[in-house]
Amino acid sequence: MSYRSYKKKAEEILRKTGVEINGVKPWDIQVHNENLYRRILAQGSLGLGESYMDGWWDCERLDQFFYKILSAGLENMISLSLIADLIRARILNLQKKSRAFQIGERHYDTGNDLYQLMLDRRMNYSCGYWENASNLDEAQEAKLDLICRKIGLKPGQRVLDIGCGWGGFVIYAAEKYDAGAVGITVSREQVSLAEKLSSGLNVEIRFQDYRDLNEPFDQVVSVGMIEHVGYKNYRRFMETVHRCLDGNGLFLLQTIGSNKSDINTDPWIAKYIFPNSMLPSCAQLSRAAEGLFVMEDWHNFSADYDKTLMAWHGNFERNRQEIKQNYSERFYRMWRYYLLSCAGAFRSRKVQLWQIVYSKRGVAGGYRYLR
Repeated sequence: MSYRSYKKKAEEILRKTGVEINGVKPWDIQVHNENLYRRILAQGSLGLGESYMDGWWDCERLDQFFYKILSAGLENMISLSLIADLIRARILNLQKKSRAFQIGERHYDTGNDLYQLMLDRRMNYSCGYWENASNLDEAQEAKLDLICRKIGLKPGQRVLDIGCGWGGFVIYAAEKYDAGAVGITVSREQVSLAEKLSSGLNVEIRFQDYRDLNEPFDQVVSVGMIEHVGYKNYRRFMETVHRCLDGNGLFLLQTIGSNKSDINTDPWIAKYIFPNSMLPSCAQLSRAAEGLFVMEDWHNFSADYDKTLMAWHGNFERNRQEIKQNYSERFYRMWRYYLLSCAGAFRSRKVQLWQIVYSKRGVAGGYRYLR
């Protein structure tokens, strides 16, 4: 096939999305290399992302581009190279203990300077709660407070955060609720900065895999970490929380969620952003928790992740010149693509954001859900 034939095929696929090649709308793509069409049709989403990183095409509003193509159901048509990944995910446990620290090394250790320029003042790298918030700092504070209220955190209690990041939740719990807090992470860079940020507080930060936990806590939370656990390990994750949680305590799980039970993730995301990751479905989480927990509350506020990602992207762009002192142009394009493609995915409702509250034996008289 000639490049004209590949281009014609690409135009046919895009026609129902409202996206045009070299059009004038901000979500239209501007093509700089005519080999793009062949690359995308051959390599799917991996080729789409890598060709953007290579400067083969541009788009003013990548978030709207992805919103449009995902809303039109093209995610399968641009993911043509998934067979090998599916087989690999079936055969291997990509998230086994010996691989647990890879995500820390490859993503969260990218550079504390980058995350400090992009995130809110408390360094939360998960969805904020925008119900009554007007900016990113307010949305993240509201999320942290909502978590504390949902688990009924009280002064003097001991709370565990599985996947604590730079300590946003554990520091908030210690400062605002006078709780003792333990946070674990698989990122050495996160440990280093979180220890500095939590200095003087009743907070302990550990470089530790969740499977090594075996001690009692009054309450347990995990925010944006189970996406790295993998479907073969969901049950063990839930058993670990069950083992550590007090009988009258609550477990709050915040996670990005999939509308269907997949066993792998997008090839580009897996290669460049979140290796060994996958999004759980409602069914997968329910099966993992069955017989261990009572599901007390399931709260979906997915649209808030679109706002959060756009706020991160705003910070990223405002600090572009400072970021580019330490990171290459290709990294800049990769990170922009990551943030805006994810915003488009949440906007199209192809992925969700859930806060789930579990108890070990049911809250007496019923759980009072909070929003």
